[in-house]
Amino acid sequence: MSLFTVLRTTIAAALIATVALAATVPTPALAQGASAPAAAAPAPAAPAAKVTEEAVENPYGLKALWNQGDWVAKGTLVIMVIMSMGSWYIIFTKLWEQKQMLRAAREEPEAFWKSATIKAGAEGLKEGSPFRYIADQGIRAADHHEGTMVEAIDKPTWIGMTVDRAVGSIQGRLQDGLAFLATVGSTAPFVGLFGTVWGIYNALVKIGISGQASIDKVAGPVGEALIMTAIGLAVAVPAVMGYNWLIRRNKAVMDATRAFAGDLHNVLLAGKR
Repeated sequence: MSLFTVLRTTIAAALIATVALAATVPTPALAQGASAPAAAAPAPAAPAAKVTEEAVENPYGLKALWNQGDWVAKGTLVIMVIMSMGSWYIIFTKLWEQKQMLRAAREEPEAFWKSATIKAGAEGLKEGSPFRYIADQGIRAADHHEGTMVEAIDKPTWIGMTVDRAVGSIQGRLQDGLAFLATVGSTAPFVGLFGTVWGIYNALVKIGISGQASIDKVAGPVGEALIMTAIGLAVAVPAVMGYNWLIRRNKAVMDATRAFAGDLHNVLLAGKR
């Protein structure tokens, strides 16, 4: 065998051995994937703990103001409560009264003027109605123009005076209680301010006696005293708004009342239906 043949045989055997060895050894990626264990799934996160909030009672609220206040502070609070209750009572009662009178103004005059006579029309009006009152007064003045002093005034003037007095009585009835609303609206803020000044004065006296001027010793009592001013404003604002609203509605009622009184006056003077 020649040398060339030996060398060729040896190289061929080496190549075959190399290929066989490469086929038996796994690649690094596959080896790593095969050798590494499967990654475990991440554990579920624990639920967040609930944060409980404890209600903290305000040590400087309205309750503390009443419990710790002296007789001046308590008296101021009582006065403002009375003013507020009186204001709301007047507002609701006057609104109901005005509602009834406005309804009568829409319904009663039309039925009155369709009657055969003034007396029949007056009898058909509702008892307690302002139009019934004006009609009764006018009819009485026209039928009873008697007496030495009364006869000194001519009958048309006497009828006009009587009807005007009846209209004035109705207007005075509508104005009942409005003076209280005006008084509450103008004085309630000052009553509350007085309570605030008195509370701040007592707070400063206590701070001076204790000798502690920290923020909790100053801000708490001062803020507590300011509640008085807030209460005063809360009492005054509804009173002022209610007063203005009632005045506006009173004007509508009186316009209808004066129109009816003027027509009645003219009919009574003419002596006809």
